[in-house]
Amino acid sequence: MLKTELRSIYSQLCQDDMPMVRRAAATNLGKFAATVEAAHLKTDIMSLFEDLTHDDQDSVRLLAVEGCAALGKLLEPQDCVAHILPVIVNFSQDKSWRVRYMVANQLYELCEAVGPEPTRTDLVPAYVRLLRDNEAEVRIAAAGKVTKFSRILSPELAIQHILPCVKELSSDSSQHVRSALASVIMGMAPVLGKDATIEQLLPIFLSLLKDEFPDVRLNIISKLDQVNQVIGIDLLSQSLLPAIVELAEDRHWRVRLAIIEYIPLLASQLGVGFFDDKLGALCMQWLQDKVYSIRDAAANNLKRLAEEFGPEWAMQHIVPQVLDMVNNPHYLYRMTVLQAISLLAPVMGSEITCSKLLPVIVTASKDRVPNIKFNVAKVLQSMIPIVDQSVVETSIRPSLVELSEDADVDVRFFANQALQSIDHSMMST
Repeated sequence: MLKTELRSIYSQLCQDDMPMVRRAAATNLGKFAATVEAAHLKTDIMSLFEDLTHDDQDSVRLLAVEGCAALGKLLEPQDCVAHILPVIVNFSQDKSWRVRYMVANQLYELCEAVGPEPTRTDLVPAYVRLLRDNEAEVRIAAAGKVTKFSRILSPELAIQHILPCVKELSSDSSQHVRSALASVIMGMAPVLGKDATIEQLLPIFLSLLKDEFPDVRLNIISKLDQVNQVIGIDLLSQSLLPAIVELAEDRHWRVRLAIIEYIPLLASQLGVGFFDDKLGALCMQWLQDKVYSIRDAAANNLKRLAEEFGPEWAMQHIVPQVLDMVNNPHYLYRMTVLQAISLLAPVMGSEITCSKLLPVIVTASKDRVPNIKFNVAKVLQSMIPIVDQSVVETSIRPSLVELSEDADVDVRFFANQALQSIDHSMMST
């Protein structure tokens, strides 16, 4: 009896004169339907749903779209095809762009509910319409789902129906549409397979890598590994590497940062020989970038490369170039060198740290800039666990004692902190 009354109250709320009340009812349609017995679901709830889908307020209809996905999970596939599918197809052509936007966001979930055949015959044409919608917001929502949608289709259907739209979207007038596409398009490579990726997708990747909008370029760079798994590193390096090298000097620092963060992965895939030829010089160049975040990432990048290729390679290709920069006239670049040395020391090991890195740090302790000197104290402190105790006493401690008597308060503070660290390590051993 109580359930009947509650259903009656909910039905009245769905037909309330106030749009705000109908919106609240539409928002909770899926939750309410989940608690209703199956017998009432097909009769009462579906008739309420039908009314909400024909509401004259687009703010109510767009909430009914969310109800489609929720109801689709509760109904049998045949009922879903009979009751939900026609609504979605109509909604994909709704006069309100906000309703079409909601359809573009929800369509993938509905495909799972209705099954493969109705998806192919009814939902693919609806999705293609949304990809070509005249409102940019709708195209953005639809473009963000191309990979998910392609996964539930056969490669042939994806190539036939989705790929032509993807090509159009890659040169869309809205930068946000292109950005949404770039964030997911790499995931299409495993779906389409090697041949289709090489013939159809690679040209699109290249055009997006050269896009004038930095976010588009960024989104492509960050997903390159998905393509590498499909087409192999040789083809990737021939086709996309020139564009990557170009982006390494991009005027937008966030694009340069994305490239740096991708370098270790690229290095492991390309191998040491190819890396040295094409990308080695770039890694050093970034240490002298005008943006701190780039210099910081570049120093971390050198550490990760040393871990990838080993200390011997780093001794030959990284350490000499880094040490050459320690006399740079600009103190900020000298700071970056100190950071790079502190990161490399644990990877390089005690012998190289003592013979090559430590002498440079000791010399830098006599720098005229206080910021350099207190960073020297920090680096010396980080080297205490790496080198032998005898080296600590003969090289590190004298430098720190000298710094602890410096005129600058910060230099004295960090030098004393490092000296305490030495004493503590001696006590513990």
